[in-house]
Amino acid sequence: MGTGTGVHGTVAPGFEPVRDAFLRGFTALGERGAAVVVYRDGRRVVDLRGGTRDADGTEPWQPGTAQVVRSATKGVAAAALLLLHQRGRLDLDAPVAAYWPEFKARGKERALVRHVLAHQAGVPVLDQPLTPCEAYASDLAAAVVAAQAPAWEPGTDHGYHAHTYGWLTGELVRRVTGRSIGDWIAAEIAGPLGLDLWVGLPDAEAGRVGRLGRLDAPAAAGGPRVRPKPEVAAAYADPASLTRRAFAVVDPRPDENDPAYRAAVLPASNGIATADGLARFYAALIGDVEGGARLFTPETVALARGEAAAGPDRVLVTPTRFGLGFMLHGPAAPMLSPGSFGHPGRGGALGFADPESGIAFGYVTNAMGRGVTADARAQALIRALRTAAA
Repeated sequence: MGTGTGVHGTVAPGFEPVRDAFLRGFTALGERGAAVVVYRDGRRVVDLRGGTRDADGTEPWQPGTAQVVRSATKGVAAAALLLLHQRGRLDLDAPVAAYWPEFKARGKERALVRHVLAHQAGVPVLDQPLTPCEAYASDLAAAVVAAQAPAWEPGTDHGYHAHTYGWLTGELVRRVTGRSIGDWIAAEIAGPLGLDLWVGLPDAEAGRVGRLGRLDAPAAAGGPRVRPKPEVAAAYADPASLTRRAFAVVDPRPDENDPAYRAAVLPASNGIATADGLARFYAALIGDVEGGARLFTPETVALARGEAAAGPDRVLVTPTRFGLGFMLHGPAAPMLSPGSFGHPGRGGALGFADPESGIAFGYVTNAMGRGVTADARAQALIRALRTAAA
C-alpha cells in the first residue's frame, strides 16, 4: 500500500483506522518521518512507514529505518532488571546497596531495588550537572549518582528520574552481571528476538538511523493548542525546581544526532529502535512472537503493570502512575486500556503492551514534539487502534 504523501506498508483487515490516523499525522499534525507497528497475539497486523528518514532531508523512510526513542528506552532498561529478578539474580526487595555498596551514602541505605524501578529512589537531580562527556562515562556518572544526597527519603514519594534512571538501572545490571546494560540487552533481549533495538549503537548500524528535528508546530495546528497547567509551566520555568534540574542533569544538552551520543550507553534516554523493534519487544513481554519466545512470565507481567507509585509526581508536577519500571495507563500516559503498560519518549516515541487484548504497539518519529508524555500523533494512533481492536 502506498499513498501520494509517501505512506507505505500493510495493515490487516480491520486495522484500516490505524492507517488513516497515521496518514493524518502527515497531512494535519506536522509529521516528517515516522513508522508504526502493531502486533496482536504475537503476529504483526500493522506495519506502516512514511515521510523522510531525516527530519530535514529528502531520502524516504525505509523499512529498516531506526530512530532515537528517548525515554521509551526506560521500558527496555526496566525489562533487564525484571528479567534478572525472574531468573533469581536480583531481589527487588533488597537494598540497592546490597549490590552497589557505594549507593548507601548520604541517607540512601534504605533505597530498595523496587524504588529504583518505580522512580522512588529520591535522586532525580544532581547537585552538579554532568557534561555530555561525563554522562557518556557510565562508571563516572554512576559514582556521582551514588554520592548524591536524596531529594526525599527513598520509598516515601515518587518523581520522574528523567536521566538518573539510566545510571541507576545500568549500574545494577553491571554489578549483578559484570556486563554493561547495553551489552546485556543485546545478548539477552534484542539478539534472541531479532530486534532492531540498541542501547549503545554499534558502528555497523549507524547508517540506518535518521536525523532528529523539531516538529513543525504551525503545520501541527490541527486542533486547539493545549497549554500546560500554570503550576507545570512554572516548574519548567524555575531553574531551582526539581523539574528543571531533573531534565538538566546533563548540561549542556547533548546533540542527539552526534555519533558519540548514539554510541553511548544511556538507558534512560538514548535507545535506538525501529517501530518493529519496539513493538516486537513489547509483544514478547506478554506472549510468544513469530520466530521468538516470550520474555516475561505472567508473574513478571504482574510486577510490570501492578501499581507501585501513583499520585502527584515531584518532577513532572502532574499525577503519574508507575509499575515496576513502566508507566501505566492514565491521564499522563494514555495507552490502550487500564491494563496497558509501557513507556513514552519525550517528543513522540511510544511503546506499550496491553495483555488483555494481546496488543503490542511501537511508534517512532524523527519530528520531536515538545510534550514529555502524551504526544498528539501517538494518541491519534491509539484512538484508532481502540476502534480496530474492539
